[in-house]
Amino acid sequence: MELLDGRKVKKEKLQQLREKLNRCEEQVGLAVIQIGEDPASSVYVRQKEKMANDLGYYFKHIKLAENVTEEEVLSLIDQLNEDNLIDGILVQMPIPKHLDSKKIQNRIHYLKDVDGLTDINAGRLIHNQDTLVPCTPMGIMTLLEYYGIEVSGKNVVIVGRSDLVGKPLAALMTNQDATVTICHSKTKNLSTYTKQADILVVAVGKSNLIREKDVKEEAIIIDVGINRLEDGKLCGDVDFESVSRKASYITPVPGGVGQMTVYELGNNTYKAKMLRKKNSNL
Repeated sequence: MELLDGRKVKKEKLQQLREKLNRCEEQVGLAVIQIGEDPASSVYVRQKEKMANDLGYYFKHIKLAENVTEEEVLSLIDQLNEDNLIDGILVQMPIPKHLDSKKIQNRIHYLKDVDGLTDINAGRLIHNQDTLVPCTPMGIMTLLEYYGIEVSGKNVVIVGRSDLVGKPLAALMTNQDATVTICHSKTKNLSTYTKQADILVVAVGKSNLIREKDVKEEAIIIDVGINRLEDGKLCGDVDFESVSRKASYITPVPGGVGQMTVYELGNNTYKAKMLRKKNSNL
């Protein structure tokens, strides 16, 4: 069994990104909009700010009140779309329930959409065109590539169908000639599918959902889940101790996919700048 070490890969990939940034004459800019006081969101925004500062990006954190109107949020996004100092815009999720998250995400210009969540970028991904892709699934693909794990021809099972992970990852895997099955909360007899997976990706947020009996020998296990136990420790959606006895490769939690997500946001922001330079419409 070999660990897919996200920390190691992130460190190397960030160094490669810094070398590209050294050749970039203009500063790269990232804006993060946070709405309300969700404590987890504040942690994630701080992580993004640290990443941006480490890379020398211009970072703009805009914090809005919980009771902000949708019109105010959309107007702010319009301003950031026009701001040439800003290359990437993201709205930190979750947002208050009175706001339409899809409408807000789609207001971001697709060339500044570093979360890859606009309908335009989702469509471009399905059509296998160069575009901005959600950071977590892109990080998974980068991790597999780094370790020389071939996707083509593999049976890939993805547990979870979110717009942020499951669906875009299915498209990325399909675009690389994998045979993809998506499982979710309505899937009956989940284990019958997971046991067929050459590559099993679990992204549902249920601690230790997948156990040794649910995977086949030599499977490649990608654990996207991050769950906090009562003793304060973090664990994934996969029972690491038992499953690692069967797996050929497995991601740790923490130190796996989450590390790659941070890197991919930095890379997406740089890529957004390069894409805008190629497109004269913005």
